[in-house]
Amino acid sequence: MSIQATDADPLMAQPRADRLSFATGMLLDAQDFSDEQTYHRGRLARALAFVAGAGTLAGMEVQHVPGTATQVEEIRVQPGVVVDRLGRLVELPRAACLRLPHWYDATRAVDGGDTLRLSAYADLDRFVSARMGAGGVVLPARAVVADVFVRFAACPRGLSPSFAQGPFDALNAVSTSRLRDAYELLLIARTGLDDGYTGLPLPPAAAAAGDADAPVADRRDALQDAVLHGWEGSGHAGDGGIAPAPEQPRDLDPSAVFLARVFLPVDGATPPARTADAPLVDNWARHFLPPAALFAQWAGL
Repeated sequence: MSIQATDADPLMAQPRADRLSFATGMLLDAQDFSDEQTYHRGRLARALAFVAGAGTLAGMEVQHVPGTATQVEEIRVQPGVVVDRLGRLVELPRAACLRLPHWYDATRAVDGGDTLRLSAYADLDRFVSARMGAGGVVLPARAVVADVFVRFAACPRGLSPSFAQGPFDALNAVSTSRLRDAYELLLIARTGLDDGYTGLPLPPAAAAAGDADAPVADRRDALQDAVLHGWEGSGHAGDGGIAPAPEQPRDLDPSAVFLARVFLPVDGATPPARTADAPLVDNWARHFLPPAALFAQWAGL
């Protein structure tokens, strides 16, 4: 199934909230119906982006699956749903995988291994989540650091008869009749990491709410300030698309959502070669969006 270009979705440009105004006898064309969908999709997405934020709603656990005689080594993402940075829902209805040996070989073939060399690091405790760092996990001496992202994708499907488009004269023209909301998984080797830039998502804006042990008045003030300043830091404050997030590498679709970090143990060769040690997956640096029911259970309601 093919994927439409990223900028084919009008929501990528964060269009103005213009609703169609109908009148009896008005001539309508395909653009009018597309604009109608864009208005409703855009309003719902904007609400979800600010109410929930971008991150994982449910599922989407990233796992390493070892290779066997009948199984190719994989980075597997379990079914789930996330909200992307535009507020669109991205759903995996079933487990999806990235074949790790193929990815490694293809990455090395692109530039002779320069990307793998530049994304191999020592002192890996700098680049793990707080949970993984406190969990006593033994990190390899050296590893290629790669991040798993998921992005919204639209897949054209179904054809219906239509008038020919452009300077053509045809009686058998067809057009796409459906667009299926789908996804694309990406595994990206992370170059340019250092002590000052981990490439991991920053804490969500709600972290500005202050210390949980602070007086109630201080926590109230912090929450109010976080809401008042939430527009400027959201990436939605202008027309023409959203700004990239701090965790996103250059040229990545800015609406993509970070899922996990993968550490691939390698040797010190140039370019680095994988060792026999199993990769490690860090699922805990992503943004989690717990549903209200979980908060109610946590609070004992």
